[in-house]
Parts: sequence; C-alpha cells; structure tokens
Amino acid sequence: MEFFEKVIDVIMTKQILGTAIVILVTFILISLFNKGIEKIMIKGKTPFEVKRRKTIVKLFQSIFKYVLFVIALLIILDFYGVDTKSLIASLGVAGVVLGLALQDTVKDFISGIMLIMENYLAVGDTVTYNNFTGEVIELGLRTTKIKGFDGEVMIIANRNIDTIINASQKKANLYLDIPTAYEEKIEKVEKVLRDVVNQALEDKVALPDSAYLGVNGFDSSAVNYLIYIVCKQDDRYKVKREILKRVKEAYDKNKIKIPYEQVEVHHGQDI
Repeated sequence: MEFFEKVIDVIMTKQILGTAIVILVTFILISLFNKGIEKIMIKGKTPFEVKRRKTIVKLFQSIFKYVLFVIALLIILDFYGVDTKSLIASLGVAGVVLGLALQDTVKDFISGIMLIMENYLAVGDTVTYNNFTGEVIELGLRTTKIKGFDGEVMIIANRNIDTIINASQKKANLYLDIPTAYEEKIEKVEKVLRDVVNQALEDKVALPDSAYLGVNGFDSSAVNYLIYIVCKQDDRYKVKREILKRVKEAYDKNKIKIPYEQVEVHHGQDI
C-alpha cells in the first residue's frame, strides 16, 4: 500500500502530471485545429479551389503543429526548473548560427511557402521531375512528395521545385489515330468521326477546339483518320479511353470495319 502511495505521489508531481497534461492538450489542440481548418477552408469550394486550398491547409497545419510543439516544450522545461526566458534569448543567437549552417533547409522552407502562395503546385496536380511523372500527394514546408502511376513515391527538396513541370495547369491535347479499312468510303467515315467528336463536346467529355482533322496516313492494311481532342490534363487518360470506346461503338453501329491481322491456313493438297 505504501508503495502505491509513493507511485501516486510521484505521478501527481508537477513535473509528471504537468508534462502529461501539456502533451495531451497539445495533441488535442492539433487535432481540433486540423479538423476545423479543413472544414472552414475546403467545404463548398470548386474542385480546383479544393486542390489549392488543401495545399494551403497542409501548410497551416504544419506551422501550427511546430509552433505548438515548441510552446509545449518550453512549458515542460519550465516545470523542471529550466530558465526558459534565458533559453529563448539564447535561441535567438543559436538561430542565426543554425540559419548559416542549414542554408539549404531554410531555402526549402522559403520555397515551400512561396510555391504554395503563388499556386505553382497543389496537391493532386500531375507533374514531371527529371522524367518522373506522377501526382503531388503531399506538399510540406521542406519537401514535396510525388506518387508515380506505378506506385513509386519520389521526395523532392522544395529548393529544386523550379525544375518541375506542372502539367495540371494547362489543357491536354490528344491526337488519336483511328485505323479504318481501305474499302470504307471516306465520306461515310468522316461523318461518323465528326459525329463522335460533336457528341463528346455536347456531353462535355471533350473541351472546345476538339475536332476531326482528316486523313493522317496509310498503313499496309488501314487508312488512319486523325481526331484532335482537348481535355483537362488530369483527365487525359480517362478521356482517351472514352473517345476510343465511342469510336468503336459508332463503327459497329455504322458497319465500318477496323482492320486486324488475319492468317489464312491452307491444306497442302489444296495449294
């Protein structure tokens, strides 16, 4: 019984109990702040605004977390008798020294803030860095994470962000060759392809300026007809699949042949 009383006395000291309360309150405040700012800044916005605001939200969440951690640490040190006022004063001098020693890290922080505020990148954007293409999944104060289409994740220091190509802030231009059998009448094929493009425009699958362009070449077994499709950069693969599906359905409906390789087999006595 005496042992448990001693344990309780130790736990109830300012150092132990106070530290536990500070840590608990810190994590509660971080959780409430994260949920609150997401609700305030993202709810009811357009998809583009949501992407940009998600990035800014992550920045604010990171800053709030680090500031709160520093405040919590100072309070805990004060519980243990550390002169935090002198510590804060000395941190000013140490900050100058660290700033010189960690110039690259400082550049990362500044670059992270600037690229977010200038809307150069946003979470969800499709970007290319040194021939690596993927989606921005996290934009922090020091680094940016890009997830490739095969699942690989690349982490880039924000000071190198100026070498990234952001494809999401421009439209995608798709040039689709449609192979068609030689025996099909050009006028018929062109009408069908124009109808496909016009219907895609009406359905808002394709964006304005999309068009059927004409005959684009001759292969050994097919005439290639060219379709030009404009769409959002993030939707280019989905739109390409949808347009090709519509072309196939239109060809089937109008009995237009798409050529494919065929092999004829003869019995020796029939040759």
